Amino acid sequence: MNNHILMSDANNFNNDQKINPYYHQELVDHGKAIKEHQAIRELLIQAGIKVTSVPSPTDSQDGVYTANWALVRGDTAVLARLPNARKTEEAYAEKILISLGKKVVHVPNNLKFSGQGDTLACGNYLFCGSGYRSDAEAQKFVAETLGYERIQLQTIPQCDVDGNSVINTASGWPDSFFYDLDLSLAIIKAPENDQKGLIAYCPDAFTSESRTLLASLDGVDKIEVSIAEAQNHFATNLVSTGDTVIMSSQAPLLSAELKRRGMNILSPEITELAKGGGYIRCTTLTID
Repeated sequence: MNNHILMSDANNFNNDQKINPYYHQELVDHGKAIKEHQAIRELLIQAGIKVTSVPSPTDSQDGVYTANWALVRGDTAVLARLPNARKTEEAYAEKILISLGKKVVHVPNNLKFSGQGDTLACGNYLFCGSGYRSDAEAQKFVAETLGYERIQLQTIPQCDVDGNSVINTASGWPDSFFYDLDLSLAIIKAPENDQKGLIAYCPDAFTSESRTLLASLDGVDKIEVSIAEAQNHFATNLVSTGDTVIMSSQAPLLSAELKRRGMNILSPEITELAKGGGYIRCTTLTID
């Protein structure tokens, strides 16, 4: 799993346009953000992952989050369609992926698609999160194009004091603390030989229908994650090789369970990158 990933850098990262609920009022410490990003890269390499690095686009605050650029399987990449604050990343990502030898495919009909952030592969399963940054119809197209079995899910919305769904003022789209699926679900191991895959997920982050679907899914084993660790400490926003997990240092319950199952845990300290609503998984796009 995650043998080869694509990363950019944190040189142009900021939180000017607050396009998700995690954006802080306080400014990003750029020097610290760059060091955090470098620490993630070093731990990925330590875990045996090949990292290809490219410059971040100069005209996008979120170009550090390469996971949202596309979903890649083999030599094909389905390009994302992002919020306006990130729109310039689309052409930039397409150029990068073509330079890496990928055939780039576009989702049809102006459908929203948040790339790997909202589509997580586990063997032939593709866990998909729709309703905020991605449309289910786009993910159906992606699954059919790349040859996956789609598991369509939805997380709970962010609500105001009256219980109404919040519309993000910067993007104009409905918002959620789990706006991308990788904030509520993680792939720990892919199925191998006769062994099931393993996922970690936060039941409280999902609608009742999605909780039922996940609980009934026999093709993978499951670890349940608390909403406190998922929402406050980005517990599921991790990268796993199947043996080593690079994950939040502030999610002791999930970390302990993974160690109990024989996993090696590597944990950088992250504060600045989280101010944009992203974490470890967000900074990496699997390309092999």
